[in-house]
Order: sequence, then C-alpha cells, then structure tokens
Amino acid sequence: MGGADERVEGVMATDFFWSYTDEPHASRRRQILSQYPQIKELFGPDPWAFLKITVVVLLQLGTATLLQHAGWLKILVLAYFFGSFLNHNLFLAIHELSHNLAFSTPSHNRWLGIFANLPIGVPMSVTFQKYHLEHHRYQGVDGIDMDVPSQTEAYLVRNAVTKSIWVIFQLFFYALRPLFLKPKPPCLWEFTNLVTQLALDAAVVSFWGWKSFAYLIASTFVGGGMHPMAGHFISEHYVFDPDQETYSYYGPLNLMTWHVGYHNEHHDFPRIPGSKLHKVREIAPEYYEGLESYKSWSQVIYMYIMDRTIGPFSRMKRKRQKSQ
Repeated sequence: MGGADERVEGVMATDFFWSYTDEPHASRRRQILSQYPQIKELFGPDPWAFLKITVVVLLQLGTATLLQHAGWLKILVLAYFFGSFLNHNLFLAIHELSHNLAFSTPSHNRWLGIFANLPIGVPMSVTFQKYHLEHHRYQGVDGIDMDVPSQTEAYLVRNAVTKSIWVIFQLFFYALRPLFLKPKPPCLWEFTNLVTQLALDAAVVSFWGWKSFAYLIASTFVGGGMHPMAGHFISEHYVFDPDQETYSYYGPLNLMTWHVGYHNEHHDFPRIPGSKLHKVREIAPEYYEGLESYKSWSQVIYMYIMDRTIGPFSRMKRKRQKSQ
C-alpha cells in the first residue's frame, strides 16, 4: 500500500489509500471454504424476506396515511424517530435483494425490490443493483467502484463542519455520484421502477395529501444522514486502520438492518443472506476475531467527523487493470 497510509498526525490525507494487491475477500473466501466447506449450506435465499419486507412497507405506508392532518413538527419527529428506521430497513432490504437473496429467480427479486422501494419515495432499487454488484466485483477499483467518494468530495470535505454537512447529505452523494462519474444507459427495469414509484407517490398525494408524502421523503432523508443506522455507510469501508479496508459491526442495530453490519462476512460470502451471516463467524472465528470491528455506528459517525485525519480520502483504492 502507499499514498495516504503515511498519515501525519492531526493532518487530513490528500490522497486515497492505494493498494497494489487484490481485494481481500476472494482469497479469504477460498481459504474458508477449503477449511469449512459446510458454509456452502448457508447459501441461498431467505424464506422470510418477502414477509419481512411486506410488513415494513405496509407499516410505513399506513403511518403516512395516518399523518395526513398532522402538524409539521409531529411529522418531522416521527420521521426521525420512527419512519427513518423503517425506510433505512427497506434500503437494506433492497441491498439484500440486489444479491437475489429473497427468491432464486432474479426477476422476482427485482419485483420485490420495486415493492420495497415504494415508501422510500424515490426510485432507486434497480439502479442500486447495477452499481452495487460492481462494488463487490471491483472493490475499490478506480473509476468502477462508485461506493468510493469522488475527488471533488474529498477536496471539499476537509473539516468537522464540512464533514457534518457531508454526513447529513450523504444519500445525495451516493445517488448522484454514479450519474456524474459513471453514467449507464437506463434499462426497462429502471423505467418500470420509475413508473411504479411515481404512481405510488401520486396516489399518496392524491388520496392523503402532501403531508403524508413529506413524511415518507423526510424518513428517507433523515434516515440516511445524521442517524445511527446510517453509520454503516462509513463503518463498512472507511479506513481507520491502514491495514484493513472492510470493517464489521457487531451491535444491536443489526437486527433492524438485515445484519449488514457483518460486512466482512458479507463481502466474503455475498450469496449468504444477512440472517445467516453470524453463522459464518461462528464456524470460522479465527478469520474474523483478529479484525478491527465496531459496536456502535453512532460512535463511527462521531469519530469520522471529529478525527482530523479522517475524511472522504480515507478509502482504499486500486488501479484499474486493462481487462477491466
């Protein structure tokens, strides 16, 4: 590794951490499977995914209808302390579905993803999958992995104030970054996602009014910003230890986030549903117990903002190979 790994105390890096080795997950996967082949028995869809998603979608849409005459303060308070958890749960359900972990048929997962997308208010399910699978296949590869912040973000976000603003609006950066840096032509599935979402949004406004719709949008916005569940955006791959590029979280919020906190385990075995990722660590503990991990996503957000050496440049990158 080189570049930002020679960190000067109290000074933020001016370049990414550059790795000249392959990402660690493929090799670790091979090692674990050679030693513990029974892990393959964990592969496959989560039979409870459809039910779990349906309950959250109906609960969130039902809550929105009940708020059609509520005051704005009540709407904002409920959006932050209730709706944000539901919509973020659905965002991570979409993450699960991007790996086809609800049904064995990919198209069924896409339809369920479009359904899970409804309370989020903005169409993103199909587009997310297009870019997220590249994040797994080309982790950290310059110009391909759109999970890594852009140079512009890294140069602008340089202190606690700008980092706080970046955290609040990080969903916008995640959504807009690929469109500017690596736009892809839309497909029929994205058009279906768009039309379905706009139809639901129009129905909410038509039948229950703008306050119900505002509740859904506010739940998405605050749930993806300065919010405990949004700490996983930072905890997963932001480099706090130059020798490690993926980090797991083993705290209680895993129960509400499809266990996305088991992130080393997830990248090692993306074909295992979140509900079973803890079993990977139980079967092969020696591969994970020595890795740095977190128990609080809120603490990760605090560390990211207050540590003067940490910022958008705190990510591992790799040069693109000619075959890529």
